[in-house]
Amino acid sequence: MSNESINDETALDKARQLRQLVNDLRIMGRDDLLLRAITVPVLEELRIEAARGSLSKLIITDDYRIVLADSNKEVPLTPIHRAVYLLFLNHPEGIEFKLMNDYHDELLEIYRNISPTTDIAKAEETVNRLTNPLNNALNEKCSRIKAAFCGMMDDYSASYYIIDSQAQQMIAGSPRKWFRRLKAIKLPRELVSYEHS
Repeated sequence: MSNESINDETALDKARQLRQLVNDLRIMGRDDLLLRAITVPVLEELRIEAARGSLSKLIITDDYRIVLADSNKEVPLTPIHRAVYLLFLNHPEGIEFKLMNDYHDELLEIYRNISPTTDIAKAEETVNRLTNPLNNALNEKCSRIKAAFCGMMDDYSASYYIIDSQAQQMIAGSPRKWFRRLKAIKLPRELVSYEHS
């Protein structure tokens, strides 16, 4: 028996043991201990893995339309909404809204590529509003993007495609904890295909 076969058998045996332990804790009514043992980050990774098989591939066409491959339907978004969406797709690590000004030039370039006939001054003014942390325009765009995806699928599936909050805990060498309030798209990037690449 090869080392790979032994490793596979060991992993399968551990999975069987884990299944039994999970069942035992569930029977005892101790989901609290089960959650503590698994941890929330691992639970989220498992949730993504479970959803991966049911999520549609997202196709970005050469003219920057956003299409769900399974249904071959375009997500109904205006050029500026698509520009915002593509910016966040480019940054799987997430973006803090208060730091959007750092992404001004990138967003403007994406918007100009999507809508080359838009007046330069008007495009600049639109992007200025979106990257101004004191303006609510970006939140409004994210809400519209969410509505478009939720109109095409169930809320659970849509949660992988929308721009949503993700708090990242930061420990700055002190007993105090603080969080970066990131906005990101959870969709695994291997499910995103660019036709123009």
